[in-house]
Amino acid sequence: MNLRHYALLAALAGVCATASAHTDEYLDTVAAPNGGQLRMAGAWHFELVVAKNSPEARENPVVVHVTDHAGAKVPTAGATGTATILAGRVRAQVTLVPDGDNRMKGFAKYASTPDLKAVVSITIAGKPAEQARFAPLEPKAAAADPHAGHKM
Repeated sequence: MNLRHYALLAALAGVCATASAHTDEYLDTVAAPNGGQLRMAGAWHFELVVAKNSPEARENPVVVHVTDHAGAKVPTAGATGTATILAGRVRAQVTLVPDGDNRMKGFAKYASTPDLKAVVSITIAGKPAEQARFAPLEPKAAAADPHAGHKM
């Protein structure tokens, strides 16, 4: 192998490592900076923050923080977005508008139920729309023991 082959293999290894590091399962192990749930959406990370203490459906905020893969804030000025929230039998469609540095915000009538699901779509000015799916209040599974099955 020549130097070009090694460089290509190194680049491919880096791409593979980066791609696998941003799975939903991996992001669920990362402490989101604003207490929400992180998901990868194309070139961005979306962090969905919903009300966690609303047992009955009422008007609650829906906030999405947009960052790049390194966690740097992505400006949302000029961005557009929507969120569809499903909680129990209630479905709410929310228009998200820029709300500060890297935030998109709207309000919807929903209850904070463990089965709450959301689909968020955001178009950053001049970029294609990106979408992510969330289950932000679903109990997290316990992390698997990396030593399970090993004999002592």
